[in-house]
Amino acid sequence: MGDRVWLVLPDPFPTRVFVDCGIVAGLRERLPGRVEAVLVLPREEAQVWAERLDSVPWTLGADLFPSRVGFAERVARRVDLAIDRNAGYYPLSVRHSLRHGFNRERMRPGHPNLFLDSSLTGRLPRSETLDRLLRGWLFSKRRYVSKTLLERMAASCGCVVVANVQSHGAVPFLLAARRLELPVSGYVASWDHTVGKGLVSPHVTRYVVQNDVMRDDLVRFHGIERERVTVTGWPQTDIFHRHRPRSAYDEIVRGLGLDPGLPVVLVAGNTPTNAPYEGRFVERLVAWWSSSGAGARFQLLFRPHPRDRDWRERFGPALEQVGSAVQEPSYTDLEALATILQHVDCVVSNAGTILLDALVNDRPAVCVLYDEGAPAGERHAELNVTGQHYEELIRSGAFLRATDFDGVAAGIERALTDPAELREERGRVAHRVVGGVDGRAAERVVDAVVEVAAPLLRELDSRASTARPP
Repeated sequence: MGDRVWLVLPDPFPTRVFVDCGIVAGLRERLPGRVEAVLVLPREEAQVWAERLDSVPWTLGADLFPSRVGFAERVARRVDLAIDRNAGYYPLSVRHSLRHGFNRERMRPGHPNLFLDSSLTGRLPRSETLDRLLRGWLFSKRRYVSKTLLERMAASCGCVVVANVQSHGAVPFLLAARRLELPVSGYVASWDHTVGKGLVSPHVTRYVVQNDVMRDDLVRFHGIERERVTVTGWPQTDIFHRHRPRSAYDEIVRGLGLDPGLPVVLVAGNTPTNAPYEGRFVERLVAWWSSSGAGARFQLLFRPHPRDRDWRERFGPALEQVGSAVQEPSYTDLEALATILQHVDCVVSNAGTILLDALVNDRPAVCVLYDEGAPAGERHAELNVTGQHYEELIRSGAFLRATDFDGVAAGIERALTDPAELREERGRVAHRVVGGVDGRAAERVVDAVVEVAAPLLRELDSRASTARPP
């Protein structure tokens, strides 16, 4: 058993939270010389994040899963993959969501979001008893685990921290940790993950969540004991808690070619999967803004989703207009996002974390609930806010809802005219969904991780001290 705490970063979004919200820095300070990051990301993305880890050593996740292995391991891996197609993480996650009614209206065969692809349920019969047995196999000690991963973990790791416990990429690390009987801290990456974004391994030592609702979800839907769940608040609100001066906002706006003296409406994009007609919405919004006289009253700042690879095409009309600007998609500009959200005059979005960000920062918001230019029957925007995690947000009345373009235009004008209109509702729902915003959520995440790791590390230090010659 090693003496390192492996910090497994399997997705860009939780990686941003852990790096930019101070969790990595906190762990480095509390566990000096012990933390090692494992970046389970494409090599180019991993390199970008590695440069932001300061002195924390890191390993590329792909190096722990070599393609060339011995004959026996190759056979075991092939058998495991064959079973995984019908009883693996995605099939069982989809079956779990269907049983509980998560995202039922959004699911369809072949959906590009694998958690919404109803064809992934596999060939096995639908049965709660069978699924319970299959989940036992999914996180079993007997499953195939990369020999390289096991050897490296056994040699250097004494504790594992998973930054997104509901990630397909995290499963091998959870299996290896269980095989080696290592303690694990599992962070639930976002407020919507517990109800429709994957199964949760029941073999994690400590689960870390943002709010009481998420803790209740783990208990009710995933069979996790309440006492094993720690509520910390949302670390991203730590970034928002620190006030940025108006001058910092003005500098960002001016750098984008906009006038800081004129109101700015932030239009936040969703993924192409969730919002396939977003390009048509951008086109119509820019056309209305430039022809109706709205351009004299406010400016448009578009922020494509970080996973939008087609953003230049989808946001093309905004790139060509004076008085509108488009930020390049990024997971690494959280400081700029926080500054914008503290001062921008209105936020327009369909769904996603950015809507919650707006409410936490007391920004007037317009939620777009229709698909511009879509064929009859298409309901992507509407269905994006039908998940169980959105129920309280929708009921809150904390933002304006637009079911057609006229509603969008009217909502923007209304938000700019009376920005304080829904202030009490925004504060109320932000507190309920996010929890208290005191700038110490990341510190509480670090506390929860250290609480799990410290006893083992103290034991290792004691052994090392005893083994030293007098």
